[in-house]
Amino acid sequence: MTFNFDTPAFDSGTNLLPLFRTALQSAQQALKERFLGGAPAEELVRGRARVVDDLLIRVWHKLVTPSGGDEDIALVAVGGYGRGELHPGSDIDLLILLRNGDHARYQDRLEQFLVFLWDIGLEVGHSVRSLQECVDEASRDITIATNLMESRPLAGSPSLFEAMRAATGPQRIWPSRRFFEAKWQEQIARHHKYHDTAYNLEPNVKEGPGGLRDIQMIGWVAKRHFGATTLHDLVGHGFLTESEYQELIAGQNFLWRVRFALHTLAGRREDRLLFDHQKTVAQQFGFQDEEHKLAVEQLMKEYYRTIMELSRLNEMLLQLFQEAILYADSETVIVPINNRFQARNNFIEARYDGVFRRYPFALLEVFLILQQHPELKGVRAATIRLIRDHRHLIDEKFRNDLRNRTLFMEIMRQPRGVTHELRRMNRYGVLAAYVSIFGNIVGQMQYDLFHVYTVDEHTLMVVRNLRRFSVPEFAQEFPHCSELAQRIPKPEILWLGGFFHDIAKGRGGDHSELGAQDAMTFCLHHGMSPYDARFVAWLVKHHLIMSSTAQRKDISDPQVIAEFAAKVGDQAHLDYLYLLTVADIRGTNPALWNGWKDALLMDLYTATKRALRRGLEHIIDHAERVDEIKQQALAILKQHAPDETVIEKLWRDLGDDYFLRHSADEIAWHTQTLIHCSPADLPLVLVRQQTPRGGTEIFIYARDEDHLFATTTRTLDQLGLTIVDARIITANSGFTLDTYIVLEASGEAITNAYRIQEILVSLKQYLVHPGESQPPISRRAPRQLKYFPTPTEIHFSNDERNHRTAMELITSDRPGLLSRVGQAFMECGARLQNAKIATLGARAEDVFFITDKNNRPLCTEEQFDCLRKTIARHLERQQ
Repeated sequence: MTFNFDTPAFDSGTNLLPLFRTALQSAQQALKERFLGGAPAEELVRGRARVVDDLLIRVWHKLVTPSGGDEDIALVAVGGYGRGELHPGSDIDLLILLRNGDHARYQDRLEQFLVFLWDIGLEVGHSVRSLQECVDEASRDITIATNLMESRPLAGSPSLFEAMRAATGPQRIWPSRRFFEAKWQEQIARHHKYHDTAYNLEPNVKEGPGGLRDIQMIGWVAKRHFGATTLHDLVGHGFLTESEYQELIAGQNFLWRVRFALHTLAGRREDRLLFDHQKTVAQQFGFQDEEHKLAVEQLMKEYYRTIMELSRLNEMLLQLFQEAILYADSETVIVPINNRFQARNNFIEARYDGVFRRYPFALLEVFLILQQHPELKGVRAATIRLIRDHRHLIDEKFRNDLRNRTLFMEIMRQPRGVTHELRRMNRYGVLAAYVSIFGNIVGQMQYDLFHVYTVDEHTLMVVRNLRRFSVPEFAQEFPHCSELAQRIPKPEILWLGGFFHDIAKGRGGDHSELGAQDAMTFCLHHGMSPYDARFVAWLVKHHLIMSSTAQRKDISDPQVIAEFAAKVGDQAHLDYLYLLTVADIRGTNPALWNGWKDALLMDLYTATKRALRRGLEHIIDHAERVDEIKQQALAILKQHAPDETVIEKLWRDLGDDYFLRHSADEIAWHTQTLIHCSPADLPLVLVRQQTPRGGTEIFIYARDEDHLFATTTRTLDQLGLTIVDARIITANSGFTLDTYIVLEASGEAITNAYRIQEILVSLKQYLVHPGESQPPISRRAPRQLKYFPTPTEIHFSNDERNHRTAMELITSDRPGLLSRVGQAFMECGARLQNAKIATLGARAEDVFFITDKNNRPLCTEEQFDCLRKTIARHLERQQ
């Protein structure tokens, strides 16, 4: 697309500003309309570059060289604009090149030129350099060298431009070997910035792994080393086949289309596929919601699969570039491995092109060899291509072949490289071909804030976490997990449990049940004993019960532990389930794991282990558990030589529930302070920075008043703290003992002494003066939350054993949620006894154990209705 500036109005030389501004706006609107009408993004990207070319050249001649040609200056497009590619919000990078560095001579004209461009709405990035300055800057900074390498002349002296290209070419600076090494390291660092995965909820289309920058990197190296002018030149050089080139261009065009849409929607440069835009882009691209799959999930699946294909091509080309550039002058060392494979300079390769056609099982064998030969750096590009070209051989006959079933199980049983090779198999398309149901989850996103990776990436991340437990150098990360991992007799049961735990996601129905059936079938088909196959299926079916029990039930209740122990059955199942649970939580979202969850799961594991040792028929009763806890607390207190009669008097006032819901360590800490506490000290507020429970513990001892929970939670929320646990105990004497475990927004315990003092002062202030107006909660909800609204649900059930009512609240997470709930409790006459706080991305799933003012369970519909309506009213006010 071009825009016609050759009209009398443009030639008149008067009042040009509105003319150019209108012309630019009209051109941009035309491009937008063509995009929404379905025009290919590649046409529009290059079309916008041509529009800007026409405009810049016209303005340059009007304002900088009105008298005609000037051989001492040139206007040059650099960077992406130099490639002739401009998205709606792309940078327009310009180099104003001077022959002799005479900046003063052109200063006024250039200022007028640049101000004019800004005034008409063009945001340009520019540099003014002499020929020598270009050489000096490019020598120091490879980014500048890369921009100059992609330059093209717009106006001014052609000879000056050619002199600059020659002076900054590979014969003068940044020879191709050094250039490639630097760009390769640059890509590695960039990928690390995105945790080496493109499978993020809000991926960066340009900078993320497999994104447009990776394609540009290929082009830069090809241009620097081979003098290539287009990516298609790589076909002529033998680095790509024609079909691979078409895949590369199709991937680039898809990403261009996404990026063009993002810039158009945002009205500026925006390279992140944010939740703000995902649904709109999906709609623009023609996706529609289906029964088990949202339109946005279909869009993102296509995006992730495109990225995977581009990552494979990038890997293959980088490996070819290494051979052609880094190892061109090195001696070729070939080491035979077997009749089918050999190592060439420590890269595995097929010994001849027909290997996979003659020996289809070699499509799996190659990955086993890589595990068994740690000296191998990877797969030669030609062999990657052969693997891809022969994936069609992995059919039902292949899957039923005993050799192939044996090879796959050998891969899963290897002491090293399991995750690395499963990921490689996934990139090459072999994993989805062999385990066909795995293909359903490749690129499958879950549209929420809880799962930050696609299902296939999450699955391999879980397997990676499980494998990491058994690697000695990582033993300090999770000492208990590492200790268990060394003891389990058959690690492959664990790896397969991790591999299959989410394999049925997106099919509809219970993915745990469906996945268990898939796992059972697969394991029996692969020669595992019925017992081992049932074990894997059990892990898949029950992979969520440990986290849900720990986070949603009162694990201080011996009956809850007994019920969980009965589901687990024995120590072996407990060990495997615990390891899978930790790996699963860590692989769902890196931000989810913290010391609190670690301690919570460890408490459940320890209590269940103790219950299994006693025997499922010997459930510990409340009185026995209370006595046990008291003895442990006394043992701690004896170190400080206390008066046991004073302690006994205090403890009689607290009641059994207090001892069931606190650890011996906490009880000893509270007791040491309370036996010396006087009325003048009330309300008493204590803080422990780091506790065995994995967070910072806040303890409040005060006269029982209805406002306490609401006031406390509002104050903590105002301080930006996350409450992960709340235990409220009312003593016989009318005092309340409230314990909160809190974390900073980062998920870490509080370590700053000033921060501790701030908490103490704030709590004291508002607990002593509850009527004092508190400032509004200033903490804002994260931007993403508004795209995942959760309808509020409130459910009640009777906790008969503990004489209380359980209220489950499911709603959108937001700042101040707990204080709003506390306000509703106060207005409806409900007293909080305990709370289990669980936040799953944008969704809060909290369980409150409550009674009426007389410490009895709620029992009337009027009480339930009051809480439903009051909570809903307070939450609506918070929207």
